[in-house]
Amino acid sequence: MNPRDINISDYSYSLPEEKIARHPLPNRDASKLLIYRKGEIEEDTYKNISAFIPDGSLLVFNNTRVVPVRMIFKTATNASVEVFCLEPGRTSQDIAAALQQKGSAFWKCMVGNAAKWKNETLTIRHHTLELSASLIEKEQGQYKVLFEWKPEKKTFAQVLELIGQMPIPPYLKRESELSDEERYQTVYAKKKGSVAAPTAGLHFTVEVLQSLLKKRCQPAEVTLHVGAGTFKPVKTDRLEKHAMHTEEFIVTRKFVQQLISCAYNNTPIVAVGTTSLRTVESLYWMGARAEKNDNATLEELEIGQWDAYRISTNLTATQALSNLSYWMLKNNLETLTTHTQILIAPPYQLKIANALVTNFHQPNSTLLLLVAAIVGDDWKKIYGYALEHDFRFLSYGDGSVLFPQ
Repeated sequence: MNPRDINISDYSYSLPEEKIARHPLPNRDASKLLIYRKGEIEEDTYKNISAFIPDGSLLVFNNTRVVPVRMIFKTATNASVEVFCLEPGRTSQDIAAALQQKGSAFWKCMVGNAAKWKNETLTIRHHTLELSASLIEKEQGQYKVLFEWKPEKKTFAQVLELIGQMPIPPYLKRESELSDEERYQTVYAKKKGSVAAPTAGLHFTVEVLQSLLKKRCQPAEVTLHVGAGTFKPVKTDRLEKHAMHTEEFIVTRKFVQQLISCAYNNTPIVAVGTTSLRTVESLYWMGARAEKNDNATLEELEIGQWDAYRISTNLTATQALSNLSYWMLKNNLETLTTHTQILIAPPYQLKIANALVTNFHQPNSTLLLLVAAIVGDDWKKIYGYALEHDFRFLSYGDGSVLFPQ
């Protein structure tokens, strides 16, 4: 099967509004946990997840931190305009650098109630801080906005911390609350840059992490800055017409070496979240590219939407990752900052990861397609079970551990 030929209607299901978790539970690890293995389903809670993770596994966590990128401006006529920062306006600039800019910054944004923004500069004041926003241009449904602020010595990240609101998902259909500032972050969040949380990690507590360490499981961290595209439903009838979102990720050469060791020794690799999975799987294909051209530029190694289906290779995980490690060494890179547009959908087979921890995703979404690539048609059985047994869905909902067919 060619994933381009997928009819998205085959990956739909009825999600009643009452099944969507509007708020998190009081305790992170009290969320329900569905375990799918060898075609069988069990259920427990996240507090006991270590019982279902193989001893000695490497768990890959996404340590990105959500930035409060949602701002509400008022026009001269007192109309509210919502500006939601998506990514730096300069394509060559990474997110970390853009957040450290002082005085001014260009960003690509979503704008709510844009029709009310009539060629005027909008301003928000917070004590001594003054932030202005000017609409520069519209392109492909997004807006390029120039932000300027005083005092100029503050970074854009500091400005957002003072003025911005937490960008909780639109399907929650509520305003962000003070509690979201803590609960819409993982306990291990470090690197600022996401506009959405890697939600599988929201269930993990210090106690859960300690229980995994007692089983000799080792944590490893990557950074993938989650974009708003993660909420984008597939609105085309066939997948070939859908444009997959691109996201920035950062890994170290030390982490690549860890993966090589795990692959060589058959140590299970468990991706915590679809973002962690997309990161490690992208590394395989980058390594396949590096084998064919070890003089490739970083841009030439980046993975596009369909690359996993058109790169011809029989490399093992060890071989592909070794190619990438050598390429990084040759280019004097201990840290790799790059982008991926990888689309994981049937009939994709995992190259690096051996299991996935993930929440329950929206119908007609690329995240549901990713789940289907791992468990096949049993995604219907899994989601049917979750709906029938009062599991809570989406970002603040319950989750699962999925082992491939």
